[in-house]
Amino acid sequence: MDPNLQPQDLITGVCFASGGAGYDPLTSKLASTWSLSDQLGMLKEYIVRLQGIVGANRTNFILTRSLYVISLSSCDIANVYFGPTSRRYEYDFASYTDLMLKYATQFLKEIYSLGARRIGVLGAPPIGCVPSQRTIAGGLRRQCGEGHNQLATLFNAKLTILLDSLNKDMPDSRMAYLDIYNPLLDLIEHPEENGFKIAEKGCCGTGIIEVAPICNPSSAICTDVNDYVFWDSFHPTERAYKIITSQVLKNGGNWLFGHQ
Repeated sequence: MDPNLQPQDLITGVCFASGGAGYDPLTSKLASTWSLSDQLGMLKEYIVRLQGIVGANRTNFILTRSLYVISLSSCDIANVYFGPTSRRYEYDFASYTDLMLKYATQFLKEIYSLGARRIGVLGAPPIGCVPSQRTIAGGLRRQCGEGHNQLATLFNAKLTILLDSLNKDMPDSRMAYLDIYNPLLDLIEHPEENGFKIAEKGCCGTGIIEVAPICNPSSAICTDVNDYVFWDSFHPTERAYKIITSQVLKNGGNWLFGHQ
């Protein structure tokens, strides 16, 4: 959607992600973000435009060799299931994770049909331990929201099984579960051992509830962001992301990038 996007930029990859989106259609609707259906439409548009630049054969090569990274579920859990909706009264943990997986399955099958083969799917993080959810669900002591983490853990277990099943059913597919739950939880539970000082609040503002746009240029900022696991009350800092990413690539990279 960048108006300055150049045709050559399409050859090396683009991002269709929309902050606040989720597997559950209600998640994107409530956040007014691009849904999975919207993002799928963008992928189809991308393919047509790429064909016009490099031709059909080269496009097919790019599509099958590219890495597709899917990062969803946090907002499903924090903003919808445990948010101001009726989802948690309509579904228990088992049935809601089944709902999420239903839409995940549809999406994965659709991008596979368009040529995607190397697909990394991030699991849910320990969402109950991010600062905002500690504030909302952790009581006076701001402990981790146990229900949030239980739901995330159940989703991750089912997602792993789903990806194994899809790999068996879809020829040449390399769908990998990318674990971010444990690497992030390790940073949160053992900040000092990982070179951090503060894990229970973010660097921006009070660090206990501000997220994204609320952390504006006039917000108070911590003295040294590298001391913090979290930038705002929901998102890790750049340094934390680098540590998490290295672990994710180490654990899932062989399957995604291994020789075919």
